[in-house]
Parts: sequence; structure tokens; C-alpha cells
Amino acid sequence: MLAAERGAATNTVAAYRRDLEQAAGWIPDLANAGPDDLGILKQRWAALAPASAARKASALRQFYGFLVDERLRGDDPSHALPRAATRRPLPKILSHADVEHLFARLEEEAASDDPAALRLLALVELLYGSGLRASELISLPLAAVPRDAPFLTITGKGGVTRMVPVSRRARHALSRWLSVRPAGGRHLFPGRERHLTRVRLFQLLKAASARAGLDPAKVSPHVLRHAFATHLLEGGADLRVLQTLLGHADIATTQIYTHVDAQRLVALVNERHPLARTRRRD
Repeated sequence: MLAAERGAATNTVAAYRRDLEQAAGWIPDLANAGPDDLGILKQRWAALAPASAARKASALRQFYGFLVDERLRGDDPSHALPRAATRRPLPKILSHADVEHLFARLEEEAASDDPAALRLLALVELLYGSGLRASELISLPLAAVPRDAPFLTITGKGGVTRMVPVSRRARHALSRWLSVRPAGGRHLFPGRERHLTRVRLFQLLKAASARAGLDPAKVSPHVLRHAFATHLLEGGADLRVLQTLLGHADIATTQIYTHVDAQRLVALVNERHPLARTRRRD
């Protein structure tokens, strides 16, 4: 149902499967469990982060909702599930200076026309320059590369297609990568089996960050996507435009970046306001 009716992404379906299988390990007859049976989960989830517990509870609520809709049971016991108080964390971002340091290192390494260096430069250009998710980037088909129009056609979460702009820098990096890309395969970034894996992308970016003098713990493909969104918003981008570029189904997801920008404004006032400078002198 998640895949066919809701169009959930493969990773989402896999996460729900894991959550349900884990709960079934503690409650053997999960489909027929009652409110008292579900009470055990409060203790089992006690050590989890609130966001993790909330996701597991959501998986079970949707599971029982599905059973009721399909008339496989007459009641919904999910009201007994523990409710974690969640607060969406602010995304980690990189400063403009951090991004410049990273690209300076990547461009220096790519000057030798080494295929691995050219591939990494193209990958990072698309992560930061177009705001792609890691899964969207690694699975890009070769046919998605634009010939004339400066856009990529992306199939995102739930199979939803959107178009994202490709900067002149990114197009140049892609052109250099395509000139040395191994022949064959349907993916833009081929791997040993089908395409480059998310784990390998993560590893490559961590290593490049260390070479650029950045803390690898603070850099990931998703952090570059966050930096793309935040820096665009700082530059005056419209929130609805940003929602389209990021492929968010709900603008509430995009609005988290307004809080990041607000934090920057508060820091700016505290640092630059005349009264703040007076207090420092005192």
C-alpha cells in the first residue's frame, strides 16, 4: 500500500518494514495487539531519540489504520502508543567560507584531469549547486544530463518528477567528467554494479572535507543540500521557489530554513548592533 498507493520511496518502505519487524519481535501477534500490549513499547523506546520514537509510532499508527481500512480488524489500538514530544532540529549548514575552501581543494585536485577528482567535483557541484538529495544524485541516468537547456530532470521521493537548474559551473564540471567517464552503463555516475552508492558518496565527501581543512563530522551530502537552501534564502530566494527546487511536498518542511536564517539575523544583531559593541567595550 505504501509503495503502490502512496508512492513512498524505497528507503521509506524499508524503514517502515524495519520498524514493524522490530515491534513484532516484542509483540508476536502485532496485527491483533490491544492497547495493553502496545504499552510495552514505552519502555522499549525509552532510550531512543524523540524523532526515532515518533517515526516508529507513526509506522505503527499507519499499520493499524491500514488494517482498519481493509477491515482486517474493527478497532484501532494506536491511541495507546507512546507519544514523543518532537522538535524538528535546525539543519546543519556550512558557511560561505567553508564552501569556498571545499571547492578550492576540489578544483585544485581536478586540475590534473584525474577521473576520480573530476567525478567528485561534478558530484559536489550538483549537491551544492542544485540541492539534490544523495539518492537522487547517485541514481541520475546519463540521459538526464542537459544538452541545451540548463536543467536536470529529477525523480525524487514518491516518484515525483521535478526540474532543477544546473549552474554554469556545474555544467562545466559535468562536461569535464563526461569526457573521462568510463563507457557503458545507463547512470551518470556508474559503480561496480549499477551506480555509485550513497555510502561511497558519503566516504568521498568526508575525505575531501578533511583534505580541505574542514571537520569531516560537519560535512555530508545532506549538509551541502542544506547549505544550498540556506544560502539561496539568504540571497533573497522566495520560499515557494525553494520548495520547488528541493522537491518538498509540504512547504512546512521548507520553512525550517527560515528559522536558520532568523538565527543568523539574531547573531548579526548581537555582534553588530551599537549597544552590543558598547557592552563588549565595558
